[in-house]
Amino acid sequence: MSELDDRLLWIHGKYVEPATGDYFETINPASGEVICKVALAGSEDVERALESARQGQSEWGALGSAERGRILVRTANLLREHSDELARLESLDGGKPLAETPEADVGSAADCLEYFGGQAASLQGEYQAVPGGFFYTRPEPLGICAGIGAWNYPLQIAAWKAAPALAAGNAMVFKPAELTPLSALRLAELFKEAGLPDGVFNVVQGFAETGKSLTTHPAVAKVSLTGEVGTGKIVMKAAADSLKSVTLELGGKSPLIVFDDAHLDNAVGAAMLGNFYTQGQICTNSTRVFVHEKIKDAFVEKLVARTERLKLGDPLDPSTDVGPMISADHMQSVLNYLEKGKEEGGKVLVGGGRANVPGHEKGNFVQPTIFDGLSDDMTIVREEIFGPVLSLLSFADEEEVLKRANNTEFGLAGGVFTRDIQRAHRVAAAIEAGIVWINAYNLTPVEMPFGGFKQSGIGKENSRRAFEHYAKFKTVYVAEGDVDAPY
Repeated sequence: MSELDDRLLWIHGKYVEPATGDYFETINPASGEVICKVALAGSEDVERALESARQGQSEWGALGSAERGRILVRTANLLREHSDELARLESLDGGKPLAETPEADVGSAADCLEYFGGQAASLQGEYQAVPGGFFYTRPEPLGICAGIGAWNYPLQIAAWKAAPALAAGNAMVFKPAELTPLSALRLAELFKEAGLPDGVFNVVQGFAETGKSLTTHPAVAKVSLTGEVGTGKIVMKAAADSLKSVTLELGGKSPLIVFDDAHLDNAVGAAMLGNFYTQGQICTNSTRVFVHEKIKDAFVEKLVARTERLKLGDPLDPSTDVGPMISADHMQSVLNYLEKGKEEGGKVLVGGGRANVPGHEKGNFVQPTIFDGLSDDMTIVREEIFGPVLSLLSFADEEEVLKRANNTEFGLAGGVFTRDIQRAHRVAAAIEAGIVWINAYNLTPVEMPFGGFKQSGIGKENSRRAFEHYAKFKTVYVAEGDVDAPY
């Protein structure tokens, strides 16, 4: 039996039936039971959403930037007022522990909307005098943007994409991940309650074909995707046909480097946050933990002891530390990596298999796992697993570890733990990644640019840098004299 009523599409400020009449099921990953049926958007629905967005953007773009900002701030306040409801929805649909979702999901989304609400009126051009006159630039909206979300942070990602786009005067048609389609619809309702004009934020649920309908459509000026590398390459190729702007936030295999002078307890805590938070389903995770050989034994002793205390269980239980994988298929993928790690000679210190959670026998639970005895060429050290799997590696000196840390096709994030301030900045500069934390990990305040290098993505989310991806700057030259024509 479904836990919630069926969900429709959100187009032009209201729920509408899909033109095809098709629906798909969204599953509770902790129980394996159906939460509800969700409308599947076909090409006709995408056309309706884009026409709605065209109408909505015309009104929204003409609105004063300060008023646009006020509506975003009101939405942020509504998110906070409904935090308990939204947090539970995220835990139900995505399997994330309720201990996380109020802050990491709802709070983060609200912070983003509030930040860009405050920044909306500050988007401005420049003026400069030049010989014969002067010029100025004026920022203008791109028009209609497409946002394609990921399943690990559904509400947060919807806000991260919508907030800068809307603050700059654009409309957005958002496709949530098919595995977690529910919270974006609730966000759409709250946008409307806050005063957002109809059509400015539409939600079309679906699978790859729905996303393709957006990324290839000539009416879409920009695509912002959070997903895996293969999907990012497909989206970029599709966008090339019409020269759409793209922002891609993709995968990672990030290094955490712990030197022998590190604060050990803090470094262990960061390694756990960088591997077991959200069941390890975070793109920036520090899945390669390089520990200096002088302190490795002490580090491992503390790491194992703290990991063994983690509680797996019902995500709706506030005492749960680790919930299920997002789906049965993804669970099997993670389990396959665990077996691969064992086959290639990795030593399992903790975990190593599927977890049995009483009362949730059909849930997609995997034990938090620590591997030791690894080499850099092993599969689990090279490939993104996207699960609660930590790979321990040791090193002897700075030059060596940096070479190894950078030997990857990814470049999303990295971290360094040391009390030597010169070394901290030196290593941060040398790590080939878009984000580096010093004596911390996975902290992403909205004021800070977020995005990777190499195959981890293109462009930045959050901070004022995001505005660069959601506005076009027109140059206007003004002559102050006669035209000096040689004819």
